[in-house]
Amino acid sequence: MATDSALKRRLEERLGDRLAGPVRARHDTTEIVIGPGAVTDVMRTLREDPAFRFEILADLAGVDTGSVLQVVYHLWSPLSSDWLRVIADGLTREDPRLPSVTFLWKGAEWAEREAYDMFGIVFEGNRDLRRIYMPPDYKGFPLRKDFLLPDDSARSPGMGIRYMEQPVPTAESGRRPVLRSSPGTGSLAAGSGRTEIGAGGTRAIGSGEAGS
Repeated sequence: MATDSALKRRLEERLGDRLAGPVRARHDTTEIVIGPGAVTDVMRTLREDPAFRFEILADLAGVDTGSVLQVVYHLWSPLSSDWLRVIADGLTREDPRLPSVTFLWKGAEWAEREAYDMFGIVFEGNRDLRRIYMPPDYKGFPLRKDFLLPDDSARSPGMGIRYMEQPVPTAESGRRPVLRSSPGTGSLAAGSGRTEIGAGGTRAIGSGEAGS
C-alpha cells in the first residue's frame, strides 16, 4: 500500500520546526517524532487543524528503549489513508512526565493510566491518574527494562533473555521423549520394551517378544 505523500508534505510544512526528526512513511503508516515539550501544541494542531482532522486516538502506549522512555500515539483521520504514529521521545527515566491529551481525546484517560501503571509515566492534567492493573500500593513498573523479577537479582537491564523466556524445544527438535508408565492405563514405559495389561495382570514385554 502506498503511503500518503500529501500528508507527509503537510506535516513538514506545518510542524517542521517542532519535529525532532524527519517525517518517515512506510506502508500505511506515517511517523513523526517530537519532544515532550511539543506534545500539547502538536497534538492540538493534529486534532483541530482542518488540514489534519485526526479525530480518533486509536492507541497510546509507553515504550522503554533502555535509555529513555517514550509515549507512542496512533491517530486516524478521514482525510488520509495513512495512520499517523506520533512518538514523544526523550522522557527521563528518573521523572518521566508529559501533558495529558485527554482535553483532545477523552478516551486517552485509561490508556494514560495504563502507561503510568506499567512505566511510571506521569500525565499532567489527567484527572484520574492511578494504577489500573497493579494494586495501589505496588512498588515498581513491570514493563520497564529495569524491572527485575525475583530470580533476576543479579541481572542488569538488557543482559540477554531470562531463562523462562527461552523457547521450549519442540517434538521435531530430535530430543528423545521420556515415556512414563501410568498404572491402569497401559501407557508406554521408558526403554525398549512395553507394558501390557491383560486379564492375568500386568507384565513387561521385552523387545524380543514384541514382534512374536
